[in-house]
Amino acid sequence: MEPPFAQTEDLSLNTQIVRKILVDFLRDGIHRSGFQKGVLGLSGGVDSSVAAYLAAEALGPDNVFGLILPYRTSNPESKADAELVAKALGIRTEVVDISPMVDAHFGREGLRERVRKGNIMARERMVVLYDVSSRENALVIGTSNKTETLLGYGTLYGDMACALNPLGDLYKTQVWQLAGAIGVPKSIIEKPPSADLWEGQSDEQELGFAYKDADRLLYHLVDERKSGAELETMGFGKQFIERVQLLVSRNQFKRRPPLVPKISNRTTNIDFLYPRDWGI
Repeated sequence: MEPPFAQTEDLSLNTQIVRKILVDFLRDGIHRSGFQKGVLGLSGGVDSSVAAYLAAEALGPDNVFGLILPYRTSNPESKADAELVAKALGIRTEVVDISPMVDAHFGREGLRERVRKGNIMARERMVVLYDVSSRENALVIGTSNKTETLLGYGTLYGDMACALNPLGDLYKTQVWQLAGAIGVPKSIIEKPPSADLWEGQSDEQELGFAYKDADRLLYHLVDERKSGAELETMGFGKQFIERVQLLVSRNQFKRRPPLVPKISNRTTNIDFLYPRDWGI
């Protein structure tokens, strides 16, 4: 059988195999935990759209609940694209305007820093998602891809929070490949990536480089364990390499559970890690 991930410069996927792996992952992960339903945030972007398509296939449209969570400065097109995905899949949705709850904190703090404001918005969205997951007796499905996770381009306990994440081992360029294969609308695939945390916000402008370039470098750095010197001989610029290496190392704390000091024989997050420990 052809492997799901071809080891090539363009990071090509066998989308048929990857689709099956991720659908099975969602179905088994949710059912094994004693749940039947999943809840996810629908931003109108390609990542949440792909996650929604996979969830609807894994659980059935009736068991997927999409939350559309705009702020007052959000681009109206984001909401329209989220509704387009929900209609195509036949999943239930609810729109919750996070402006009143977010503005209450902004006003109290007199916030002007965009990053702090963006983090608060991301965490408020997750507050709503987890509350609705309790109401619906569902698990929260994540939408962060491998590129964002490695670079730390996400908010801890915000958009990075979830019970299970089907996209966590796919680079952004691979998410785009999968999106095209499973039928995500072309208009969503082709629009510039944005977290839509403030007007005119662009992921690639904020990062300072294109996803396709970051993905190639990250693949050689992380998957192939190339050194900085080896990456330079491959044609990557020294400043680019150092910038990406710094982001990967600086954001390790976002990728691991909270640190726990080892006192007992079986310590959560250290020894108590395997399904057999949980009685599964």
